[in-house]
Amino acid sequence: MLAVLLSLVSATSYGGSDFVAGLAARGGSVLRVTVLSEGVSVAVVGAALAATGGDPPSQAAVVWGCVAGLAGIGGTLALYAGFRHAAFSVAGPLSAVGAAGFSVLAGLLLGERPTALALAGIVLALPAIVGVSVSVRTAPGSRGQESPRAASPGPAITRGRGPRVPAGAGYGLIAGACFALLFIGLNRAGPGSGLWPVFCSQATALVAVALAAALTRNLRLPGRRSGWLAASAGVTGSLGTILYFLATHRGLLAIAAVVTSLYPAVTIMLARTLLGERLTAIRLAGLSLAAAAVALIAVGGG
Repeated sequence: MLAVLLSLVSATSYGGSDFVAGLAARGGSVLRVTVLSEGVSVAVVGAALAATGGDPPSQAAVVWGCVAGLAGIGGTLALYAGFRHAAFSVAGPLSAVGAAGFSVLAGLLLGERPTALALAGIVLALPAIVGVSVSVRTAPGSRGQESPRAASPGPAITRGRGPRVPAGAGYGLIAGACFALLFIGLNRAGPGSGLWPVFCSQATALVAVALAAALTRNLRLPGRRSGWLAASAGVTGSLGTILYFLATHRGLLAIAAVVTSLYPAVTIMLARTLLGERLTAIRLAGLSLAAAAVALIAVGGG
């Protein structure tokens, strides 16, 4: 039950982080926003590490932490890019479903065996993730049209005679695979080194994105508004990572990753409240499925 609670709070933190990061990325360079966000994350995790102490990390914990950091920054850049080219509700759900699905598969391959109720909750959570964040677009001028503020400056879809393909879909899928590796890496790092694996992951991510920014001449602070938003994303995102790390070592990887991956519900609720994105019947159904999934996982011994 504690693992489920920690995962829920982690999902809340990640959802809030993605929302403000998406706003920051729309107003400035993705790399500049990410460098500042990761720098703040390192400071937050470093402070938490200093406060909690812990034994020196093992070599395996450091390696897995670094792998998680590289995967996390790859997923973050892909997700931020998706937010620039589509509504929040295109790249977000795909990244979350991918992260959850790959993590569940990894957990099963590593020998995890959730109870029947918990497994039912895991299965139910996957359509819930899609439902809470599915995007509905209609013709311009129709009553069902989403607020223009909910879309990024770039085109949200590719138009033509064939099917309409969300521009952020590819970014979302790449982000999902990377976030799954982040979840798996922090799980495999083990609990014996305190928060050192989380710190290693954040520090590695900062070095990687700073190098990318330097090579592309983007190693500068974003504008004032984007800077404050990026810093806020760093604080909430680092808290989400710490809470997930604690959750995954107090329960199963499959369960912690799936519950944490419900974060688009928070992102979309914020987008609904602050940007006017529609809360459709499908999204309401997704929220109901998410609540049922969490309840099944909790009762099933998550």
